[in-house]
Amino acid sequence: METRNGAGLAALADEVSHCRRCPRLVAWREQVAGERRAAFADQEYWGRPLPGFGDPSARVLVLGLAPAAHGANRTGRMFTGDRSGDFLFAALSRAGFANQPVSTGRDDGLLLTDMWITAAVRCAPPANRPTPGERDACLPFSARELQLLANVRVILCLGAFAWDAGLRLIAACANGRPPRSPRPRFGHAAELDGEPYLLIGCYHPSQQNTFTGRLTEPMIDSVLRRARELAGGPL
Repeated sequence: METRNGAGLAALADEVSHCRRCPRLVAWREQVAGERRAAFADQEYWGRPLPGFGDPSARVLVLGLAPAAHGANRTGRMFTGDRSGDFLFAALSRAGFANQPVSTGRDDGLLLTDMWITAAVRCAPPANRPTPGERDACLPFSARELQLLANVRVILCLGAFAWDAGLRLIAACANGRPPRSPRPRFGHAAELDGEPYLLIGCYHPSQQNTFTGRLTEPMIDSVLRRARELAGGPL
C-alpha cells in the first residue's frame, strides 16, 4: 500500500507541477521567475505550481495558503526560502516533525516525520491573495492528495483562507456530503471534530503575524503538540 501510494503521490506531483488552469497565476508566477529579486538574481526560479511534500505515512497534514513569490516559487518546495517558512520549520523541528530547523532548498536534507505539507493554492498569487476560483481550481488536486495520504487524521490549517479550503477539502472527500452549515469559524487553536478528519486552526506564520506577536513560538508549539495528540500521540 505504501509503495502504491508513494507512486500515486509522485504521479500527482508531476501533474500538479505542469498545471496551467489559472491564467492569472500562470502569468504572475512566470513573471516573478523571469524578473527575480536582486538577492536571488543568480538563482533559477522554480516558477511552476508546487506539489506537497513530506512523509507519505503522515498522520498530520499542514495546509497553507499558497507559495510565496520569492520563497517556494523560487525554491520549488512549500514554505522553503522565506520568513514564514523559517518560523514554521523551526517550530516543526522543536515538535519533532522535522529533522532540522531550517529549510533553504529542495536538496538541503530536510526530512519530515508524520507530517505532509501542502497548500490550498499551488501557484504564487499576486499580493499573496488567491481568489476563491483559484482555490477551487486546486481543490481536486488536494482531494486526490489527501486520499493518497491514507494515514492522515488531522488537518492543520494555517490561516482563515486555509481553514475555509480545509472545510471544502473534507467535503470533497466525503462522498458528496455538503460542507457544514453554518460554516465553522476560524480561530487560533480552533478545533473541528469529525470523521475521518479533524481540523485545527493556527494563525499563519506570516511576517505580519510573527513580527507583531500575534503568533508567537509558544502559540505555534502548543498547536503542534495538540495536532500530534489529536493524531494519536507519538509514533
